[in-house]
Amino acid sequence: MLKECAQHGYFRDEACPVCGQGGRFLMNDRELDHLGRILTGILRHFPDRYQLTVDAHGWIDAGAIARAIAQRHPAYHWLRPMHLIAIAETDAKGRYEVRDDRLRATYAHTIEVDLDLPTDNIPERLYYPVTSDEAAIVLEVGLKPSDRRKVHLSKTADDARAAGAVRTPEPVILEIDARAAQSQGIVIMQAGKTVYLADRIPAELLRRLEGPIAPAAAAERPAG
Repeated sequence: MLKECAQHGYFRDEACPVCGQGGRFLMNDRELDHLGRILTGILRHFPDRYQLTVDAHGWIDAGAIARAIAQRHPAYHWLRPMHLIAIAETDAKGRYEVRDDRLRATYAHTIEVDLDLPTDNIPERLYYPVTSDEAAIVLEVGLKPSDRRKVHLSKTADDARAAGAVRTPEPVILEIDARAAQSQGIVIMQAGKTVYLADRIPAELLRRLEGPIAPAAAAERPAG
């Protein structure tokens, strides 16, 4: 469930993880899951379905989103901007950004947006999951966006494996030389806690990881 602590802000639990107080109830797990899906859809894929418009950098006013959702889904007549901001600020994956009562998704867009995300403190190595059938092709032609506007890279091999497991039980993990990519002028942006974006990654900057994850790869978790 989603709650609010008067001292420490929003949290997803029975009690505030800082002070242990019960906090104020905002929504149950079913509402949290459903509203999270709606919010993600609006910010990433179909704002027009709710008669909303994103600005050039993907931002929409939280109040406008709340009103649009309540109008389309009357069961959420109680929805206010704070509820959406609470969803965004407590998201474990860092899929949203909040700024001046505006919201945006930080990655996975299918609509055209110009994401002005951080480009500093990028790890030297990043990772990408593919199926066994895709591996040889990607290693030959490089990484390019498919159903999304950007190539989505993972912070660690473990993160990539978890992302790839959605598509195949045993994903092949490719390692990207992110430092070399940046030296070639390829912009890499940090979009979430474990997600990084790039327009493309040339084939010569990819290599296939074989066997268990090397300790250095698993331990490479720079701050930021």
